[in-house]
Amino acid sequence: MNNHDTYYNLPSKVFFCKNCVISNQRPSSVPEFKHTRNRDGAHYIEFNEEGVCEGCEQGVIKENIDWKKREAELFELCDKFRRIDGQYDCVVPGSGGKDSAITAHLLKYKYGMNPLTVTWPPILYTDYGLKNFNNWIDIGGFDNISFKRNGRVMKLLTKLSIENLLHPFQTFIIGQKNISPKIALNYGIPLIFYGENQAEYGNPIADNSTSLMNKSFYTFENMDGLFLAGLSIKDLKEKYNLQYKDLLPYLPPMPDEYKAGTKIEFHYLGYYEKWIPQEAYYYAVENTGFIARPYRSQGTYSKYSSIDDKIDDLHYYTTYIKFGIGRATYDAAQEIRNNHLTREEGQALVKRFDGEFPDKYFNEIMEYLELSTESFHKLCDDFRSPHLWGKIDDKWELRHTVNNDGIDD
Repeated sequence: MNNHDTYYNLPSKVFFCKNCVISNQRPSSVPEFKHTRNRDGAHYIEFNEEGVCEGCEQGVIKENIDWKKREAELFELCDKFRRIDGQYDCVVPGSGGKDSAITAHLLKYKYGMNPLTVTWPPILYTDYGLKNFNNWIDIGGFDNISFKRNGRVMKLLTKLSIENLLHPFQTFIIGQKNISPKIALNYGIPLIFYGENQAEYGNPIADNSTSLMNKSFYTFENMDGLFLAGLSIKDLKEKYNLQYKDLLPYLPPMPDEYKAGTKIEFHYLGYYEKWIPQEAYYYAVENTGFIARPYRSQGTYSKYSSIDDKIDDLHYYTTYIKFGIGRATYDAAQEIRNNHLTREEGQALVKRFDGEFPDKYFNEIMEYLELSTESFHKLCDDFRSPHLWGKIDDKWELRHTVNNDGIDD
């Protein structure tokens, strides 16, 4: 029986999917603008009676979907919005990674749409991430708006996100998603296409029953009550001398920004196209000049997922600290669901790579954020939930692992 304290409203008893390697500690949906350290309102991946997670259940469902019928539905949707006057008829957010590459390319060259691609740039571009962005636009052949946000504000919010939430990527994730409806409203574009639905990876399975994004994500009535970087908008303005206009790019459109009669539909392409990350990678290589990392990403065995930003690796390390789930766990779980790995192979990869410290860019990131390395490591210790972590000979160890070799297994 686990009598240790739990943080973030995590389930107190740790167990793992019988099919893949994910644990029940994986967040499945978090209201980002109420994202306090206590994670009020957070939900975690669910399991069926056989001990199989929602991500794996969705993998089985995908095998039984009539994808020809879904393709016909997509043609019908595109016919509804397609323009013949040369104007943009949809927005595709992204930075030239494999997912935005395949989304924009399929819509333009298979379905005859005229997408405007929109980019919220990474916090710190990797060399190959910037090259992939340029290849996406130049080789893939797309128009693009890249929103160069206020660097001073981005740096401050990223630092505060780490200090308050141990979440280096929160402001990037929020900015990336909210810039698209703002651009769409300004250009009068009524359709936005994202790539895969996060329900592919373990968010509520019911989310995959529709191609539409949950409307609650992108409309709010009262901005001052929202949280960003672990602080209310009101506190950010008062304590850090920020103005509303400084924070506006990170916030979703207010209802009054939607002009009379304006309506935007938000769709996931992954509802219409069978979404397999490895296949998306091959497609992006062939059609948009995408290049993988020249070495494996620290914390995992793969080379082509989430490689645009130098902070990517640190973000996955913090998920390992907070939830006991590192980058190798995420990668292996998805590849098991797509029958590219066996569970035993996934377990071995998790044991070898999960939790590897991302030192390649670490000092550069700390210098950029003006955060000491000592402060960061202390934050990591403070954010370890006692029900997940214990110390053996002054070294932190997981209490439970998918390989059943944790200190309490």
